[in-house]
Amino acid sequence: MLEKRVVELLDAAFEERPDLFLIDLDISTGNVIKVIVDGDQDVKVSDCIFVSRAVEHQLDREEQDFSLEVTSAGVGKPLKNYRQFVKNIGRTLEITDREKTKETGVLESADKDQVTITWKAREPKPVGKGKVTVEKKWSIAYEDIKQAKVVITFN
Repeated sequence: MLEKRVVELLDAAFEERPDLFLIDLDISTGNVIKVIVDGDQDVKVSDCIFVSRAVEHQLDREEQDFSLEVTSAGVGKPLKNYRQFVKNIGRTLEITDREKTKETGVLESADKDQVTITWKAREPKPVGKGKVTVEKKWSIAYEDIKQAKVVITFN
């Protein structure tokens, strides 16, 4: 009952603020509600407050006691949602597939079915000694991605 009501309230909040979207909702024992949101742009504290109020002010503590925590998707957290991939086009991702193949490259594109990353690699020359730099490309369907994270670099 509580989960259904929270989902309805979140849907209404995201309808009002279409730039925000749900990443995860967890309601654990003792009615501890944890909501993780992201946005097409950066998520600000005021965005989390908006979502928190949209839920908290519509639930009756007299009817059912609860605890509510609304946070943004963390920088080092895996990408889960199509919109997160679109938001990160041009950034470097580390993607691991279900067969445990791992590649790191720049996210070139993200559509409804798959993502494509590119990177440069050194490979042996086809003829003779030495290596040559080649551009590699990997397109992978969302369902084949075990984990995808944005690589944080400090310059």
